[in-house]
Amino acid sequence: MKEVIRIRNISEVHQFYGFDSPRHPLVSVLPIDERMINFDYDTASYAFDFYQISSKEGIRGTLSYGRNSYDFQEGTMTFIRPNQVIRIENSEDFKEGKGWTLLFHPDLIRRSELGRSIEQYSFFNYEAHEALHLSREEKRALAELAKKIEQEYNQNIDKHSQDLIIANIDMILKYCKRYYDRQFYTRTNLNKDLISKFEQVIRAYYSSDRPFEHGVLSVKYCAQSLNMSSNYLGDLIKNETGRSAKEHIQDYIIEKAKMKIIGSSQNISEIAYSLGFEYPQGFNKLFKSKTGISPSKYRNLN
Repeated sequence: MKEVIRIRNISEVHQFYGFDSPRHPLVSVLPIDERMINFDYDTASYAFDFYQISSKEGIRGTLSYGRNSYDFQEGTMTFIRPNQVIRIENSEDFKEGKGWTLLFHPDLIRRSELGRSIEQYSFFNYEAHEALHLSREEKRALAELAKKIEQEYNQNIDKHSQDLIIANIDMILKYCKRYYDRQFYTRTNLNKDLISKFEQVIRAYYSSDRPFEHGVLSVKYCAQSLNMSSNYLGDLIKNETGRSAKEHIQDYIIEKAKMKIIGSSQNISEIAYSLGFEYPQGFNKLFKSKTGISPSKYRNLN
């Protein structure tokens, strides 16, 4: 098993790359320069106890986390949550590049509104190949916010410093949410293909014996089949259709159930089991929530 090197605080990152000691113990903006690019990452994996937001441009190399890898030869924005294990693979081309990395510890935002709402930024759970691609203007806007954070902790820290730093981090995240929505929108043709493939996964699952073996189809299963994260698939489906991926699956199950209720002699429990439900009560509850009546009443109406 490959070694996992845990880096617990901002100071350890500075020591790791040879930067001066941080001006603030819980937040830092570091340049992506030769110290970071040419570092010998070897074959180890790394786990950080803090959030990382990185804007990279002109770098060739590979970052891997989760099950996937992403080639850095285009400018990208990546987001890594605390305790996510990553692996950085050097290559002969991993020599030039620029950008910045914002690091902030959960303790910085713990008592703030951002600390309570940061889970809404689902892109921290996207896979590496689902990175955000930015226009020149978007890169500039985010770089200016990162610069404000750096300026704030480099001057004399006062009672306003933490609030202003957090406000700028929150602004970066809000802009990134907007830019991801733009990315979903501008890739609408590709997204429609992915939605079609998503629907094919649903149909294939319920045309097989998998419901008996694995239960009700999950968003996670669909995402793995499409080589993407559950969060990215969910956000893509929601942006394109206005309905969640889970709702799409449930609606398909209900339509399939209606056909079985009307067109077969199976009892309701048998239908529930055939659709992957462990207990008929769960099927009955879902059916009633979607149609307003129980499966038995639906059969009697037809």
